[in-house]
Amino acid sequence: MISTPLDITAPTLEYGILLPLFIMMAAACVSVLLEAFVPRGSRRPLQIALTLVAMVAALAGTLGNWTAASYQLAAGQTLALDAPSYATWTLLLICSIGVVALFAERTGGTETAFVASAATVPGSAAEREAAAAHQEQTEVYPLMLFAVLGMMLFASSNELIVMFIALEIFSLPLYLLCALARRRRLISQEAALKYFLLGALSSAVFLYGTALLYGASGSFELANIDAAMVAQPGSSKVALAGMVLVSVGLLFKIGAVPFHNWVPDVYTGAPSPVTAFMSVATKIVGVIGMMRVLYVGLGAMRWDWQPLIALLAVATILLGSVIGLVQTDIKRLLAYSSIAHAGFIMVAIAGAYTVQTGMAQNSSGSVASVMVYLTGYGLATIGMFVIIMMVRRSGGESNDLASWAGLGRRYPWLGVAVTVFMLSFAGIPLTAGFVGKLLVLSAGWRGGFAWLALVGVLFSVVAAFFYLRVIAVVFFRAPGEAARSVEVSAISAGSWIVLVVCALATVFFGVYPQPLIEVFEQAGTFLR
Repeated sequence: MISTPLDITAPTLEYGILLPLFIMMAAACVSVLLEAFVPRGSRRPLQIALTLVAMVAALAGTLGNWTAASYQLAAGQTLALDAPSYATWTLLLICSIGVVALFAERTGGTETAFVASAATVPGSAAEREAAAAHQEQTEVYPLMLFAVLGMMLFASSNELIVMFIALEIFSLPLYLLCALARRRRLISQEAALKYFLLGALSSAVFLYGTALLYGASGSFELANIDAAMVAQPGSSKVALAGMVLVSVGLLFKIGAVPFHNWVPDVYTGAPSPVTAFMSVATKIVGVIGMMRVLYVGLGAMRWDWQPLIALLAVATILLGSVIGLVQTDIKRLLAYSSIAHAGFIMVAIAGAYTVQTGMAQNSSGSVASVMVYLTGYGLATIGMFVIIMMVRRSGGESNDLASWAGLGRRYPWLGVAVTVFMLSFAGIPLTAGFVGKLLVLSAGWRGGFAWLALVGVLFSVVAAFFYLRVIAVVFFRAPGEAARSVEVSAISAGSWIVLVVCALATVFFGVYPQPLIEVFEQAGTFLR
């Protein structure tokens, strides 16, 4: 019997709108080659230049496609290049460009620069010489490029299998980046191991849920899954199990309760630039990926997942706000702050206020509200981590909140920056954080979850207490023994630019948010 060859059609690639992805992939591969073939002394400037050029080029391509409204399902309908994708890529790339300045920070050979000093670096003489010249561990740049590539794929994935592959592409570099705090090697490696084990488990759960949804619908494509669910008289047990398991994998990435245990350890153990990158970038793509899956792929099961997301939102806000009250370490405080912010974002997700659910024209639905919220959160988070890298004592960063006492009196400009970022986290008017929080709570209310929005308002007051406590410590608490040895170290011009831009943008978008809102209102509908 003669077998006939398989008829496999090569996919058509839309190179123009996929250009940002190709740029990031090419840059990541070239960055690996630089690590392999360029002498150690020349790697760092080349890696920084390559990373910045690639991100700026990808950002330019993204903005060009977004401005031209080049929306379509691409790469054999596996990627949805729509307005939410372009908006997410824009946010991600802008934040990543800012974080590159933090990665490149080498002032004083600090642990935030992934080492302490040449005298404390273990290993060979060559390693110690590299540390003294600030040329060590340039592999952070290819890892970052691959992570950003995976995140861009994840945010635009139109198939669950492609989403899983993208999840692994950006997760694996993050596991390695978390382990690079050499001065605190054991804490860093412990955090990376916890993150890896829990992340691997969540990926396996996500993949299992994907298989169940395929079994219930016969497709991995999100729109086809939704169509299959609509055709069924009721949600099958297989589909419900798949929905829950896929949601678990996505909730882990945004640090929602009860999948939050990795967040405080990773925030504390990872180098500060890595923590800044993870806390913003993974939140952005994780939230948008979840909304795409729930709204596009599981929209027909909205009555099943909305109560689940709403209950988890309450638990996440409650845990993040209450446990944050008792934190004495600034990085752990920001970790529980991140958990609480995930809960506030989930209020808008649960509301599912979209065009499909009756959203009024030219109004801020769930997608646009979340985008605005993530912008304010990203500005304040990156800005705070620049300050964390600056506040130091002998031996490294000084993260104990008591050691920050009186810093605002000694360094008024630092106190003003801390105040701006903390007020934005708390959602105080005239900051970008207030605008974002108002919009996400409004989206939850308009989506039929008024009680959830009221819970969000109540716990906003609770969460505001520990943000205001930081301001009180910085300005009004007399410095004790721990604070007297603390100094604010010099930083590079790039880090200064990042800090100033974050502070000014936080205030600007709080005073005049309309341009930001209008931009994201035009990016509030997923392509199906």
